[in-house]
Amino acid sequence: MKRKYPVFMMGMIGVLFLLILTACGMGRYYISPFDVFKIILSRIIFIPETWDPQATGIVLTLRLPRIITAVLVGSAMALSGAAYQGVFKNPLVAPDMLGVSSGACVGASIGILCGGGGAVIQTAAFLGGITAVLTAASIPKVMRNHSMVMLVLAGIIVGGVLDSMMGLIKYLADPDTQLAEITHWQLGSLTKAVWADVFYMGPPILLAMAILLALRWRINILSLGEEEAKTLGTDVRKTRGLVIICATLLTASSVCISGTIGWIGLVIPHFVRMLAGSDNRKVIPLSVILGAIFLLGIDTIARVLTSAELPLSILTGFVGAPFYFYLLLKQRMRLS
Repeated sequence: MKRKYPVFMMGMIGVLFLLILTACGMGRYYISPFDVFKIILSRIIFIPETWDPQATGIVLTLRLPRIITAVLVGSAMALSGAAYQGVFKNPLVAPDMLGVSSGACVGASIGILCGGGGAVIQTAAFLGGITAVLTAASIPKVMRNHSMVMLVLAGIIVGGVLDSMMGLIKYLADPDTQLAEITHWQLGSLTKAVWADVFYMGPPILLAMAILLALRWRINILSLGEEEAKTLGTDVRKTRGLVIICATLLTASSVCISGTIGWIGLVIPHFVRMLAGSDNRKVIPLSVILGAIFLLGIDTIARVLTSAELPLSILTGFVGAPFYFYLLLKQRMRLS
């Protein structure tokens, strides 16, 4: 894979580009990928309009912002999972280990109970996710124990409290209106994605991605262990803290747009490690591309499979759980 990695990366980027063009044309009103390409390119350079004028509005207003959001969320969740797994040296660690998704769910649910609109719900979800992580990070300080085990236990404690709060909120919610909206939000969906989501949440996601991509070789050093990392001149606490902050920002930003979507941050990095090995210099960039491809494919299926869109977590669970079992089985067979 060492020699083939650059070629494989370019191939996956090409697949993502083709999938974007195809997804923009899929739906009740079909548009060919070539017309989609011309419509998007016409925003940059002058191209004579040879397509149906209605197609321009469908592509640029309805489908493209949702597709870009799916690419951002998918890549962010996969990268967050890869970063957490690299820092904690455990391929079974998920992006929600410190309670980000649970906190975001509680925040969004409170926004729904208060009758807030989409912007209020997203803001409440983001603040809830960040608050959950800050609470989890403060527990080791109170205990005066900064070990990784204590941080993991703190995440479990915070997650348990937030799950109880979520149960109470569901109990208090109006079963005819609010409860249905809370449940739908928990299952994950991109039906309400608009250009504002791309402009508001795109910059923090891209910034956190850029930092993690720049730190990917330091994550390799952290995976060697604290003593070895210190010997190599790495400030373990600062580097680990920065990686966790960026991974948390990715998860919180994604969840506040799409709701809770499971399996991406767990399955994609694991699959990438089976393809490219354990070197985070390869795992992290490839996780970004394959995470985007995976979620965009799932969202496209959710849009076109039935007239009523399926929540994304249902599809990711149906695809991710068996696939993850297959990966574990294959890995066991290799070891034996």
